[in-house]
Amino acid sequence: MPYKKYIDGNYLSVNNAGNIQLVIKNVNLEIVCGVTSKLPETSLPEVAFAGKSNVGKSSLINALMNRKSLARTSAQPGKTQTINFYNINEEIYFVDLPGYGYAKASKSEVAKWGQMIERYLKKSKQLKCVFLLVDIRHEPGENDRLMYDWVVANGFTPVVIATKLDKIKRSQIDKQKKLIREGLDSKDTLIIPFSATSKQGREEIYEVIDKILEDTV
Repeated sequence: MPYKKYIDGNYLSVNNAGNIQLVIKNVNLEIVCGVTSKLPETSLPEVAFAGKSNVGKSSLINALMNRKSLARTSAQPGKTQTINFYNINEEIYFVDLPGYGYAKASKSEVAKWGQMIERYLKKSKQLKCVFLLVDIRHEPGENDRLMYDWVVANGFTPVVIATKLDKIKRSQIDKQKKLIREGLDSKDTLIIPFSATSKQGREEIYEVIDKILEDTV
């Protein structure tokens, strides 16, 4: 059975394989930036989450934070119209970017959200990784491809989170990963299938984040 060990001022969970994982103790929605807000200059590393409206971004962030509803989920796509900074353990920020591709949003709204995301990608000095969420059931759409290329153009290699894993059969996973890889034209990009229901894939995402924290120590 997993047990806990106190190391360097933190309680860490040690699983049966001997792998050490940081227990998320404190989560705080610390900064909310609107269209006209000045981006904060933080002192902690940041990882950002981008994805089409209704792809399950809030559900993923809640799962990673071990919270049920701190990142607000909604039946109304396109509701996230701000950049939200969640302070995790005073060690790292999870940055929730506005959802894109919402059909009912006006062109002016879409333009504003795009400008917010672009401004953040270009100006954040602490951004270490961008997680791009796509629906594992479908080939990436035009907006997904544009966002992927946009992130790459700003100097980052996105980690693709293929959400809604519980909606497909196990035998379809490799086929859908190949479809996503080809759709994004990304040969070497890491793709992590994720289910908000079973939390499958969460440990792999934690591993990416742990590596970021190790590299910034």
